[in-house]
Amino acid sequence: MEVLEEKEEEQNEEELKALELSSVLHDVEAELSVEQGCFSSDVPDFDWNSNDTSQLPDSYKMNSPREKKMLCIADHYHQQYTHLCPERKPLFLHPINECGVEKFVSTTVRPTLLPYTELYHWDGCASFISDYLTMEPLKCPLTPPSLLFSPTTILKYQRGNCFDFSVLLCSLLIGAGYDAYCVNGYATHNICSLDETLEECPLLRKPQEIPKEEVKKPNKYRVKSPPDMHSKFELQQEAKKKAETETTEKKEREKMGTEAEEPACDPLCGLRVHAWVLVLSGKREVPETFFINPFTGNSHSTTDEQFLGIESVWNHKNYWVNMQDCRHGCKDLVFDLSNSVYWEIMLSETDKPLQMLLGAEKKNELLDWNVDDMQDEEEEEEEEEKRFAMPPSWVAPIQVSPKEFETRYSQGRKVILYKKAKLEKWAPYLNGNGLVKRLTVYTDLSRTEVAEVKEWFKNREDMLDLREVNKQTQLTTDYFSPGHLFGLKVHTYKSMNPQAERVMEFYSETRVDGLQKLAENTNEMREYFVGRDDFKYFRHTEFHTERKKVALAGTRTDYSRPIVQIKECFHRNLQKPADEDVAERVFLIEEEVIQLTYHLKDKYITASKKDFFKPTDSYRRSEIMTPEMCNTYQAGSSEQHTKLVHLYKLFQELTEEEKQLKQQVQQSQAEVLKILEIHENEGADIKLPVSIYDTERNEKIRQEFEAMMNAKRDEFPEQKEQDSDYLAPFLIQIGSPEKITRKQALRLRDNCLSDFKDRIVSKANIIQAHFEKEVEELQKKNQQFQENQNQLSEKEEADFLADCSETMFRIHILALRLDREKQTAPQKYLALEEKLHKDPRLAEHLSHA
Repeated sequence: MEVLEEKEEEQNEEELKALELSSVLHDVEAELSVEQGCFSSDVPDFDWNSNDTSQLPDSYKMNSPREKKMLCIADHYHQQYTHLCPERKPLFLHPINECGVEKFVSTTVRPTLLPYTELYHWDGCASFISDYLTMEPLKCPLTPPSLLFSPTTILKYQRGNCFDFSVLLCSLLIGAGYDAYCVNGYATHNICSLDETLEECPLLRKPQEIPKEEVKKPNKYRVKSPPDMHSKFELQQEAKKKAETETTEKKEREKMGTEAEEPACDPLCGLRVHAWVLVLSGKREVPETFFINPFTGNSHSTTDEQFLGIESVWNHKNYWVNMQDCRHGCKDLVFDLSNSVYWEIMLSETDKPLQMLLGAEKKNELLDWNVDDMQDEEEEEEEEEKRFAMPPSWVAPIQVSPKEFETRYSQGRKVILYKKAKLEKWAPYLNGNGLVKRLTVYTDLSRTEVAEVKEWFKNREDMLDLREVNKQTQLTTDYFSPGHLFGLKVHTYKSMNPQAERVMEFYSETRVDGLQKLAENTNEMREYFVGRDDFKYFRHTEFHTERKKVALAGTRTDYSRPIVQIKECFHRNLQKPADEDVAERVFLIEEEVIQLTYHLKDKYITASKKDFFKPTDSYRRSEIMTPEMCNTYQAGSSEQHTKLVHLYKLFQELTEEEKQLKQQVQQSQAEVLKILEIHENEGADIKLPVSIYDTERNEKIRQEFEAMMNAKRDEFPEQKEQDSDYLAPFLIQIGSPEKITRKQALRLRDNCLSDFKDRIVSKANIIQAHFEKEVEELQKKNQQFQENQNQLSEKEEADFLADCSETMFRIHILALRLDREKQTAPQKYLALEEKLHKDPRLAEHLSHA
C-alpha cells in the first residue's frame, strides 16, 4: 500500500509539473508573438516564397544517389538516437532547401576561399558576414528551422537566420584553412536576438594594462619633509563622512543604473535555439578553441556563459552529436571530437565498425524477424556505412563580386546600438564627405545626451582619417594619414579661428626641419623637434597680447604677434666638451639680452653660463665688446678664461641667429595659418579621388577603355567569333572545307575533346608540381630548423615560424585549387562534348553517334 501511495504521489507531482509547464508555454507563446512583432519593426519583411528557383542548377532540385544514401544513413542514425535519448530534442539533420528538396546539413557547407586578403583570416570572414547579411529571427525560437537555404541564395538576398549565417561563415573559414564547424545549440536571448544594447561597444574597450611596480631606491641624502601639523583625527573624520556620502550616492546611482541595465528575466532561458561557429585549435596556428557569433562577428571563449548548450556540430565531412551534460552551459565541455564518449559521430572515420546504439536485448524485443538474418543485414549495412564518405556539396560555387564586397552593407548602411553608444557604418563613396563609420557615445542609457562623436573617413583628398569631437569640452581632434601637404598628423582645436588654442602633430620624418609637435595659444607657441643635426629638440616663443597687422609670406591674412622672447633647448652633443655644448639659450627680445646655459660636466652640480647684454646706444653697437656687455660663469673656476675677442665673435653669431629665429617663428605662424586656410577650403569643397584601377567610378578611365574596345571591334569585327570558335584550330588543319563528312566530324570531335583533356591535365600537373615544390621546401625548412634550433635567437625563430606559416598557407591554397580542378574537370568536359554535339557544323553527323 505504501508503495502504491508513493506512486500516486509521484504521478500527482508529475501532473502538477505538466500543468505548470503548459501554463509557462502558454505565456511563452504570448511573449513570442510580442517578440515577433518587435522583430518585424526592426527587420523589413521579406517574402522568401518569391525566390526564383528556375535558374538554379539541377543539384538544387534533386538528390544524387550518394545524397539519397546519406539521407538513409541519417534517418537510421536518428532512429537509434531517439531510442537511446528519448528526452532530447530531434536532431537538425536534413532540412528542406529553397527548391523543396531535403539536403543533409553537411552537404550544404561549401568550402570556399574568396580572392580577398581580408577573408584569409577568421576575423575578416566573420566581420564580412555580419556586415553583409541582415539578421532574421527564427520563426520559432524553441526549434531549429525547417528550411536551410544554400549560401549562394543567402548571399543573393543578403539576409538569413543564425543557421544561414553559420553555414556561410563556416564555408569561408574552412576554405581559408580553419578547422571550423557549425553548431546547433542554445544561447541567451541577447545572443539569439542580436540585442547588444547592454554590451559595451568593441571600439570603446580598452586593453587592460598591467601596472608596473616601481622600486624606489632609498636615498640617504634626501631632504626630509617637514612634519605634518594637521590633526589626524579630524582628517579621518572628514574622510569618513566624505566616504559615507560617496557610497550612498554611488549606491543610489548603481540602483538606478542596474534597474535600467539588467535584462528582464527570460522564461525561455536555456531553450532558445541558436547556431554559431566552432573553431578548433591546431590549424592556422589557432592556439585555443573558440566560438564565433555570426550575427556580430565577435569571438567568444568556450566558457562564455551566454552559450548555454550544444546539441550537435557538423562540417563538410561529418556530423557529431554532443553526449556531454550541458546543465552548466558549455564551460565544461570537451571539444575532442575523436572521443566517442563525448561525441557520437555519424560516419565512421576509423577502420573500426560503427558502434551500434541498440542493445541486443532491445533488438529482440523490438524486431520480429530472424536474428541471424538481422545480424547479417546489419553487418552489411555497417560495412557499407564504414566505407561511405560524405557526398560533395550540392551548392554552386560561392562568389562575391568586388563591388558587392566593397559595398558590403545591405543598402549601403548599417546601424548597431550598444550600451550608451551607437555605431553607424557606410559603404565607401556612399557619402560625399567620405564618411564610412561613426561612433556616437552618450552619457545615458536612453541615448539622448551626446558625450563624444568619432567619425572615420576614407578616400579623402585631404588625407583625413578620423575626427573626434568631445561635446563636453568642445574639443575637436583630426587625424590624418601620411601624405598631407605639410606632413600634418594630428590637429586638436576648439575653433578654426587663428587666435584659438590648438595643438598640431606632424610626421617628422617627412619634414626637413624635423618638427614633431606644435602647440600654440594667444601668448605662446611651443615647438618640438626630432632627429635634427643641431640637436635642437624644443623651441618656446612668447608673444605680446597686442597684435600687429604685418603681412606674413604665404598667407592672405595680415596677422602677426610681437615676439617677447625665444627659448631653445638642445640635446647633448658628445663631440664637444660639456662646458662648450649649449643646453639652453634664451633670446630676450625686449630686454635685448641673450642667455646661454651649457650642459653639466661630470661630477658637477652647476652648469657654465654666459649672459650677453646689447648696448642701448646705436653708436656703441659697433664698438668692440666691453666686459660690461657679458657676464660669464665657468663651472669649476672663478676666473674668466674666454677672451673678449672670442666673446665678441660669439655675440655677433648669436645676434645673426636671433634674426634668423625671428624669421623662422614668423614662418611657423604663416605655416599654421596656411594649414588652417587649406583645411577650411578642403572642408568646404570635399573631394574623393578615385583610383585609376577603379574603372566603374573613374569616368575618364572607363571612357578610354570603352573607346579602345570599340576601336578594336571596328578593326577586327570577326575577332569575337574567332575567339569563341573552339573548332577553328582543328578546321584549319583539314583546310576549312565548306562541307564536312561524318568521318571528319568524328575526328574533329575526338581531336577537340582530346586537346581539351590534355590542357586540363597539363594545368593540374602544373598545380601539382607547385604543390610538391612547396611541400619539399617546407620539409627542408623544418629539417634546418631542427638542426639549428638551439642556435637560433627568439627573433630568428619567430621569423622562421612566420615563414613556415606563409608556406603552409600557400600549400593549402594549391591543394584547394587542385581539388577544384579535379571536381570541375568532368563537368567542363561534358559541357564541351554537349556543345560539340549541338554545333551546327557537326550536329548532322554526330546525332547518330
